[in-house]
Amino acid sequence: MAPHSLLDGPDDGPISNGFSVLRGHPASERQRRHDSSDNHSHLEKTSQDDVHDLVCVGFGPASLAIAVALHDSIDSGRLPKSGGESSPKVLFLERQLQFAWHAGMLLPGVKMQISFIKDMASLRDPTSQFTFLNYLHQNGRLVEFTNLGSFFPARVEYEDYLRWCASFFDDVVNYGTEVVSVAPDEEVPGSSGPVSVFAITSKDVKTGALTTCRAKNVLLAIGGQASIPKCLPTNHPGVIHSSRYAQLAPKTLDKPFFPYRVAIIGAGQSAAEIFNNIQTFYPNSQTSMIMRSEFLKPSDDSPFVNSIFDPSFVDLLYQRSTEDRHSLLEGARDTNYGVVRLELIERLYERMYDQRREFGSDERKWQHRIRGATEVVGFEAKQDKLRLTIRPLSSGKPIINEFVQDGLRNDLAEEEVLEVDLVIAATGYRRQSHLTIMEGVADLLPKASERNGVSTTNGFRSKLSEANIKGHAVRVSRDYSVQFAPGRVALGSGIWLQGCCEGTHGLSDTLLSVLAPRSGEIVSSIFGKVTQKVTEQV
Repeated sequence: MAPHSLLDGPDDGPISNGFSVLRGHPASERQRRHDSSDNHSHLEKTSQDDVHDLVCVGFGPASLAIAVALHDSIDSGRLPKSGGESSPKVLFLERQLQFAWHAGMLLPGVKMQISFIKDMASLRDPTSQFTFLNYLHQNGRLVEFTNLGSFFPARVEYEDYLRWCASFFDDVVNYGTEVVSVAPDEEVPGSSGPVSVFAITSKDVKTGALTTCRAKNVLLAIGGQASIPKCLPTNHPGVIHSSRYAQLAPKTLDKPFFPYRVAIIGAGQSAAEIFNNIQTFYPNSQTSMIMRSEFLKPSDDSPFVNSIFDPSFVDLLYQRSTEDRHSLLEGARDTNYGVVRLELIERLYERMYDQRREFGSDERKWQHRIRGATEVVGFEAKQDKLRLTIRPLSSGKPIINEFVQDGLRNDLAEEEVLEVDLVIAATGYRRQSHLTIMEGVADLLPKASERNGVSTTNGFRSKLSEANIKGHAVRVSRDYSVQFAPGRVALGSGIWLQGCCEGTHGLSDTLLSVLAPRSGEIVSSIFGKVTQKVTEQV
């Protein structure tokens, strides 16, 4: 699934340097644009030894929105300014070495497919300095962007906007830091009672050195982890996930006019964008788009259906029964999963039609093919040769969940072997890492029920079903706080989840749509008493 986006722009083959076009501007160059000494927020760095009010694990858009909401709350007087005894002590821990958002899919000509108004602040406070419009104003492009007559900026520009926002918070972000666990802090005096402080253990991604910080509240917003089909290896240079396409593909596809053979697995926006991108910038390539669905399906972004991404819809969804919620979300899959923007579908269909007109109906003669109702069942890497085994779903045989490193497989009928130079898996993301990080707090959670009332025979429903850690249920309140067993965690302390609450909070949970209002809600939930106290003083 691509970040909400659509494809627009030139489709006339490679230009002088196909690789700079594929990658866009280097991340380091984009970062330097916003390394200004003038960019400072109201949040100030605190000592590592302090007990923080909040530690956010991950510094992608979700945590960035939290940082912006905190700044705006201080700016408006709802929270005390830095330097005071009750000013927020906040720290962000991010595994990446610098801020980046979907860097592997910053493809040329690709635009966002949600309005820029759904930025880090506008829906919560349109007067915030962190709106997309103010970003344009500060960078001298507001009038020119207005002349475009569009609500949808280029994806690379939106990523630059996010970098601009992130540059204000460099003092409170520890980059290159990967969190490995969250557990009750055993050093707190009288820790036999309810847990009031959590210990967050992290490692330096370069040295591996472990460090620990402490916080009353922890927010986990670590994003998704690349999902690779089980029949493919996860550590072979000839197999990459779409999330790293722009960084890794040019290392293998380093000659713009070479007849590379590339297989793209998936049926969603990312798969279609990559399928189109390779054909555009590698005109002699041979590409196969392999997908289990029969056809490419358009995303439904009509106004009534699109209301499922409205902030107010979270309230309507959360109060429903578990079965009703999951039934509704399953029916709304075509808004977000395994679907492609209609403009891109039409472009690809026209390209397939041109091949049919020129080469006839025998698709084996085509340079580019969409292989619908087909599954990948095997992978073989022998010396420099890669072979991908595919099979039509109509064969009715089970998927083989293993790959062959050496030797040939010839035990399956109706299979076809594709010799390829690169396999790109545009097969989505898993969102389970928070469960591993939270293993240290499992005993604080309520016992899981034997059944949660939801059938998990369907893969999508399984994704929405209740998670558990070591037999303890991970349940989330409306304000995204984890529900602990009664009396186990002190009032004013807790753990908050972002990007892994789709089953209770809706499809917008992993998207940009509700970040601004959601961040305001979470800041109010965590710092509510402080906000009330400051208001009373005023």
